[in-house]
This record gives sequence, C-alpha cells and structure tokens, in this order.
Amino acid sequence: MTAAVREMFYAQANGCESLGSPLTARVLRLLAASLASGHPVEDRILGWQGDLSRDGDAMALRVAGGLHRLVLAGRDAGLAAFYAKPDDWTDSAATAVLLEVLRRCPIDVLAALDNPPQTNEVRRSAVLIGVGHWLAARFGLPLVLSELGASAGLNLIWDTYRMAINGASFGPDGPMTLTPDWHGALPPGTVPQVTSRAGVDRCPLDPSADRQRILSYIWADQHDRLARTSAACDIASRHAPKVAQSDAAPWLESRLAVAHPGHLHLVFHTIAWQYFPPATATRAEAALVAAGRKATPDAPLAHFSMENDASDTGAPLILRLWPGGDTIPMGRADFHGRWVDWRAPDPCTSAPLP
Repeated sequence: MTAAVREMFYAQANGCESLGSPLTARVLRLLAASLASGHPVEDRILGWQGDLSRDGDAMALRVAGGLHRLVLAGRDAGLAAFYAKPDDWTDSAATAVLLEVLRRCPIDVLAALDNPPQTNEVRRSAVLIGVGHWLAARFGLPLVLSELGASAGLNLIWDTYRMAINGASFGPDGPMTLTPDWHGALPPGTVPQVTSRAGVDRCPLDPSADRQRILSYIWADQHDRLARTSAACDIASRHAPKVAQSDAAPWLESRLAVAHPGHLHLVFHTIAWQYFPPATATRAEAALVAAGRKATPDAPLAHFSMENDASDTGAPLILRLWPGGDTIPMGRADFHGRWVDWRAPDPCTSAPLP
C-alpha cells in the first residue's frame, strides 16, 4: 500500500501543477519522497485504508488542506515562511519543515484527514450562469434550484454573481465578477429568476464560522482564488443559502417529490457526483429518472452536471431535460472555471434537441 500511496501523491501533484499551483505540487512531491513510518500522521497516510483512485478519497489534498489551515491559523512560523517564499527554500529545508509540522501537530493533521476537501470553487458558477440564462430563454419560467454536494453554498447563489465575457455581462452588478476565458457563442441574454434554492452536503460548511477551513482547501499560492472565495463567503453569509446535512440521495428524493407548477426545477452539481458512494449515485440517478417521467411542460425538470470524465481537457457540461429526457452537451470547462468552451445549441430552436 505504501507504494500506491506515494504514486497517488505524485499523481495529485501533477494535477495541482497543471491547474496552476506549483507550491501544492511541490509539497506533495516532497512528502511522497520523504514520508516514513513510525509517526501517527505518516502511519495513517502510508497505511491509508480508503480509495486511492483518481476519483477516490483525495487523501493527498486532505493533507494539503490541513497544512494550509495551520498556515492560515498562524500556528507554525516555519511553515508560513516556506509558504510565503517557497523559491527561497531548498528541497531539503522544505522537507524538514513539512515533516516537523506533521510530527509536531498530529492532532490537527489527523483531523484534516477525516474529511474530504471541499473546494467551493466559485468560478464554476460561470457555467451555472450560462446554463441559467439558457434555461430562462428556453422555458421562460422561474427556477427552483437544488444543488448536490453544495458544501458552503457558494455556487448555490450563482445568480448573485456577475459574469463579464467578451464585452458582454450577465448577472447583477456587485462585489463578485467572474471573467472566465470564454470560447464559443455567448449565452442568451434572458435573465433567470430564482424563486427558491437549497443544497445538500454530507458535511456542509458555514461561510462565516467555517471560513478558515473553506479557505484551507484553496491552494495557498493561488491568491486570486483565495480572495475570490473570501468575497464569496461574505456574500453567502448575507444570503444564507440553506444547505442540509444529509446523503444526497434521500434528500434529492424528498426535493423531487414536491411539485413546482409554473417553475423549472434545476438539479445541479459541479465536481461532486464523482465523490458520492456508488449506492448514493445509483439512487440519485433513479430519483431523477423517476421524477423526469412525471415532469410536465408546466413543471419541467433539468439536471446539469459538470463532472470529471478523466479527460485532459477539463470537465464535460451535460444538461438533461424532462419531459422528453433529452441529453444536451453544453461544452466543457476547466475544473476551476478558468475557461469555458461553450457549445450549447440555440435554446429557442423548435427542432428536437440532440
């Protein structure tokens, strides 16, 4: 198992580097090369009993989050100094401070290992804004939102953010503006109206009380993401989106059991479904299909997903609509929302959708 753990750390490091975090990549590579048995944290890491696959427990990111949280909390001056100016540190000096922290603060890091990372990547709201405008143009109905894997609810309030792309803007003016590198046609200009919203997460976070933990999952050298997430926490604290603590499947069944005449019910998730236990995913999918059979033109159902498909070019954007059960490819997007390749069809076409 030790070899598999080290291989997973290296693979995750490559992913961090490709997504613009050389510091996190370096931390994971140094740990992969230096972790040794005989210490509580390292023993648990090297003997990890969970899922080490690409879409598994994300254990390496749990370690990274725990270390970053110690920096944010001002708990270790040496670690903070390395994170502030990593280029000034040799690999041997950086390794020494990393191992020293793991061995001196085992309770903190072990606690971080108990929970999967929750990135709350606000830039993913760019695709939700696009989909919201598309659905508003297609159906002309107000929206009811249900988010699976909502964490702190930062993407559950996507309609409060502004998106500025290619000379056009979508959403209200305010403290949050998203500016992804947008390829393809612009979304329709029809403004979506959200009348109610709710989310679910096995371990929901509070945007105020859990702010430090939320920020710890953002990679420490990505200062723009940290600032954006902090601003989103401020907005979410004011809007207080409701996120229930539950398994996604029974919660979704309950949400879908309530009819919303004159509304479109949009169920969505972004880089969350892949972390659901297989039984949860199967049950949630069955609930969607069953609710789809009952959908009517006056109360349609939409399911939007942005999930990893193991491609090297971001995540696919997939929209399903009922009645009818149409599956509509909407394009692809970077996992962190840095770019969007928008390929949605004309929402107003009268031809059958693909």
